[in-house]
Amino acid sequence: MTFQEQIQQGIPSILPPKKQYDLDINHAPKRKEILSAEEKKLALKNALRYFEPQHHAELITEFSEELEKYGRIYMYRFRPDYRMYARPIDEYPGKSLQAKAIMHMIQNNLDYAVAQHPHELITYGGNGAVFQNWAQYLLTMQYLSEMTDEQTLTMYSGHPMGLFPSHKEAPRVVVTNGMVIPNYSKPDDWEKMNALGVSQYGQMTAGSYMYIGPQGIVHGTTITVLNGFRKIKLNPEGNLFVTSGLGGMSGAQPKAGNIAGCITVCAEVNPKITRIRHEQGWINEIVTSTDELVKRVLSAKANKEVVSIAYLGNVVDVWECFDKENIKIDLGSDQTSLHNPWAGGYYPVGISFEDANEMMANNPELFKEKVQESLRRHAAAINKHTAKGTYFFDYGNAFLLEASRAGADVMAENNIDFKYPSYVQDIMGPMCFDYGFGPFRWVCTSGKPEDLQKTDLIASQVLEEMSKTAPNEIQQQMQDNIKWIKGAQENKLVVGSQARILYADAEGRIKIAEAFNQAIAKGEIGAVVLGRDHHDVSGTDSPYRETSNIYDGSRFTADMAIQNVIGDSFRGATWVSIHNGGGVGWGEVINGGFGMVLDGSKEASNRLASMLFWDVNNGISRRSWARNEGAVFAIKRAMEVQPLLKVTLPNMVDESLL
Repeated sequence: MTFQEQIQQGIPSILPPKKQYDLDINHAPKRKEILSAEEKKLALKNALRYFEPQHHAELITEFSEELEKYGRIYMYRFRPDYRMYARPIDEYPGKSLQAKAIMHMIQNNLDYAVAQHPHELITYGGNGAVFQNWAQYLLTMQYLSEMTDEQTLTMYSGHPMGLFPSHKEAPRVVVTNGMVIPNYSKPDDWEKMNALGVSQYGQMTAGSYMYIGPQGIVHGTTITVLNGFRKIKLNPEGNLFVTSGLGGMSGAQPKAGNIAGCITVCAEVNPKITRIRHEQGWINEIVTSTDELVKRVLSAKANKEVVSIAYLGNVVDVWECFDKENIKIDLGSDQTSLHNPWAGGYYPVGISFEDANEMMANNPELFKEKVQESLRRHAAAINKHTAKGTYFFDYGNAFLLEASRAGADVMAENNIDFKYPSYVQDIMGPMCFDYGFGPFRWVCTSGKPEDLQKTDLIASQVLEEMSKTAPNEIQQQMQDNIKWIKGAQENKLVVGSQARILYADAEGRIKIAEAFNQAIAKGEIGAVVLGRDHHDVSGTDSPYRETSNIYDGSRFTADMAIQNVIGDSFRGATWVSIHNGGGVGWGEVINGGFGMVLDGSKEASNRLASMLFWDVNNGISRRSWARNEGAVFAIKRAMEVQPLLKVTLPNMVDESLL
């Protein structure tokens, strides 16, 4: 069968042969044993409903084995034989260009070069899933190949509920992930619902088909590192940034450190992902002992090198060793997946990677004790460094939250706040989000590198023209972004699809998108997908990350993210998504995103102008109402540009009256 025929077939009527478990692939760890005997029967019934009854007797034994061995039913037998990658859009079967573009994006999320655990359909973050099982993938791709522009596919946590009649201006796909009743949103609730096959953790761009490899976070991490050094009034050259994690998101840190121009030490316990990041060129060197690491860092400091060093081992050992050896850490952070602390997101110090995985599966209570013990040691070592002048920030991965729950010394004197800021509180919020700057991105669906190069040039020209008249308040952001896009090709950021990320405000996003649409209309480039990270101005309500610099008491509310996805859906988005969980954990955040296909048409031009304006200014208005100075400036400027925009502005209260 051809690739197109396999897509159109969906779930095969004749069972494919069982597949060998590929030991060369980076697999998800065994999940927690959480289902009762009766619940295991329910999980099997839920899995078998995808298949015709004559196959149930053969599949039930196999699925039962998967559930016992891995804690989930992935349906490995149904994993396709074709290579998984983002093909040129014209290679996908279908009646709708928009649907073909979504297939392109889905396959990129599962590309072996992109996905963290591709055989378990997990893109990043340890549990950020595109689908729960391979039957859902096959059925979704079949629906997309059949749908027209007068239908909408509804996705319930990876499950394609079906194609419904709609209209051309409606989204082609509406995605929800992990939308549970609030009282049932604790980590063990996810474990149980996911094991039953009824809900999933979509992270942010995993379950919304908008992940573009580590590049997706490189730009934001570069901005964070640059502004971190600016905050402490240091030049990055010859100075040290220490962090951890080389996974789907955290893997961006070493590349960002190189672009920013500092020395980066990034610890990672997983040998496979460390090797992959080194082969991809995202880290320069790997060291395996703290003695070797100390010598290498001292040499790099003496020579003022720009270098990224992966330490294959536990980050706690790095912090403790550097304290003992009196090595000055200028910037410090952490990007382990602490939204998922008990299932592979954080590994305890003093235990091998293999032994930790075994303990996680067979003795989860002891594993939890060891993780919390490590968090206390981790925080204690950080405290010693900050006493010497290190600037430490929480990278929004729930490090401080989980450390506090473990009893670590991370609380401020008021015992309410953390003693260290999140990067959004100190850097990304006031410098970027409040002014409307966030992680705009695009994908050239032709798959041609030359198309991406043309879009880079277009975006650069647009930004340079805008910078001539931009107000002083955003000139630094403009110059950082121009430097980024001009160096994008040289920095070799592409992993997977021909994609680019660029921090831009509403004006920049609209002007760049319109220039792309005109280039498509002229036949200069192929169709382009627009999107963004959920980690943006408006898309995410997350009290310890995206909305941590909201100080009016509303940071635990989620109106902004919900309003955003609803507004995007009737203003022209090709697909929309809304998720529970993402970055900081299930039950800790509500976040959403969109995708928009540009095809060179007048309709696409109208959609992008309407939707992109709303998608940014919704968040600015909320931040303005919270009395954030930069957001007040930005929303007033937006109202001057668009007379139909009228936003309620806050009146400031004289503190002496209080």
